[in-house]
Amino acid sequence: MSALALSVLLSLVSALGYAGGAIVQERVAVTSPGSAYLPLRRPGWWGALALNGLGGLLHVVALAYGPLSIVQPLGALTIVFALPLAALCVGRRAGATAWRGAVMATVGLAGLLSLVGSSEDHALDAAQRLAAAIVTGGAVVALMCASRAAHRHPAVRSVLLATAAGTAFGMSSVFTKSVTVDWDGDLDSSGTLFSLALIAVFSVAGVLLSQASYGGGGLTAPLATLTVVNPVLAAVVGILMFGETFRYGTTGTLLALGCGVLAAGGLIMLTTERMEETETPAREPSPAVGAQITGAVLSSVPRQRVDGEDVRGPAHADGPLTEQGVVEPGPGELFDPAADIAPGDADGPAPPGERAPAAPYARRTLPHRRRPRVRT
Repeated sequence: MSALALSVLLSLVSALGYAGGAIVQERVAVTSPGSAYLPLRRPGWWGALALNGLGGLLHVVALAYGPLSIVQPLGALTIVFALPLAALCVGRRAGATAWRGAVMATVGLAGLLSLVGSSEDHALDAAQRLAAAIVTGGAVVALMCASRAAHRHPAVRSVLLATAAGTAFGMSSVFTKSVTVDWDGDLDSSGTLFSLALIAVFSVAGVLLSQASYGGGGLTAPLATLTVVNPVLAAVVGILMFGETFRYGTTGTLLALGCGVLAAGGLIMLTTERMEETETPAREPSPAVGAQITGAVLSSVPRQRVDGEDVRGPAHADGPLTEQGVVEPGPGELFDPAADIAPGDADGPAPPGERAPAAPYARRTLPHRRRPRVRT
C-alpha cells in the first residue's frame, strides 16, 4: 500500500472515530441532563473520550504519511459519517433537511481547506502567544455567556457552545504546532511551559464545552459546528500570523469565500432544522374535544329542581311531569328539602350558603303552581 493510500485510509477511520465519539457524547448528554459539562460517572462518556482520542491520533499519523491538502478535507467527512451511524446504532434517522445541511457544510469545509496553501512551519513568539491566549479566552467566555442568555432556545445554545469548543480546540492545535516547531528538547524554557499550559487549558475547555453542546441540541448541529470551526480557525490564524495564503491567487480567494458561505449555509440549515423540532407550538384542542370536556364537566354537576322544573330544562328531566308540574324523582334520586323555596322568591337572590344557578341556566317559575314539599 502506498503512503498516500494509507493516509487516506487513516483519515477515513479517524473521521469514523470522531463520529462515533460524537454519537456517544450526545446520548450521554440526553440521558444525564444534570451533569452537562462533566459526566464523570457515566462510562459512556469515557468511551467517547477514547474514541475522540483515537480519531485524533489517527489524524496525526495520517498527516505524517500524506499531505495536509488531502488529510484535512477528509476530516470533514465526520458529519456525513455521523448520520448513518446514528441511524444504525441508536435508531435516530435524519431528515432531508439535516442531510442537505450536513452535505453543504462538508463540501464547503473540504473546499475551503483544500484551497489553503501550505507554507513553511512557523512558531509563535512570546507576544503572539500572549495575544492569541487573551483573544481566544475572551471569545470563549463571551460565547459561554451568550449561550446562557439563549437558554430558552436549546439549538442556538448548542451551536454557541459548539463554537466555543471549536475555538478552544482550534487554538490548542495552533499552540501544539508552535511547540512542535520550536521544540529543542528543553522544558525549562518559559515559552514552552506557557504553551504547554495553554494547550492543556484549551483542550480541557474544548472537551467540556463540546459535551455541554450536545444537551438539547441534537447531534448534527453541534457536531457540524465543531467540525467546521476548528480547522477554519486554525486556517485563519495561519493566514493572519504565519503569512499563509490561498492557492490560485485571487481566483482561489474567491472560491474560498464561496466555500465558506456554503459551509455557513449548511450550519444555518442544521440549526434551523433543530429549532423547528424543539420549538413546535402545542396544538390547540379541537372543538369536538372541547365539547366532550364541557359535557363531561356539566354531567358531574348535581341536578337540582327549582319550582317544579329541572334547571337544565325539560329535555333533561328524569321523569314525567305530574299534574302539579313537579318532576317525579327517578329510582334512587333524592330531593334536598333545603333546596325548596317559597313561591314568589324564585327570582330573588340565593339564600346564604347556596350558590345561584350559573348561566345559561336560569330559575324558571310556573305560575299558579305550588310545589309540594317532597320528603325523603
